[in-house]
Amino acid sequence: MMDDRINILLDAETRVGERPDDHKTELRLWLRLLTCTTLIENDVRSRLREEFDVTLPRFDLLAQLDRAPYGMALGELSQRMMVSNGNITGLVDRLVEQRLIRRKPSPTDRRVQIVSLTAGGRRFFRTMARANAEWVGEIFADLNKGDIEMLMPLLAKCKASARKAVRNGAAS
Repeated sequence: MMDDRINILLDAETRVGERPDDHKTELRLWLRLLTCTTLIENDVRSRLREEFDVTLPRFDLLAQLDRAPYGMALGELSQRMMVSNGNITGLVDRLVEQRLIRRKPSPTDRRVQIVSLTAGGRRFFRTMARANAEWVGEIFADLNKGDIEMLMPLLAKCKASARKAVRNGAAS
């Protein structure tokens, strides 16, 4: 099913490229970014599943905790990952069962749960993170340093434009 989604995206991008007068340049850019994102995300998802038996959301949660040596409240995790508290609770439950993370009540508010990596969880995550860095390096192997240096500020500008539009749209 996901392969069909990639093909649909690629076909849409190809159609836009073949008939550029039918679409605004911004739409073509959005389709190109979406196609790149989908291809990369699907590859990373597949490799995490095959090599580590881990989902991308679990990897992302472990990454957040790796940056928080003293742990993090469940609410903060859900905000950072932009998912519901219910989604976080399910992910945390499974990772606690695997003994990759621990959960304990906050010392200042027992209603708040703090989660943190176990020593084994930290080792496991860092092994995955090194592998992920290698995969991403392979994905972008055809871009030289100059290409990347040129893309980074352009993508930052694109991100800022999108954030501004979203903020302005939310206010309307």
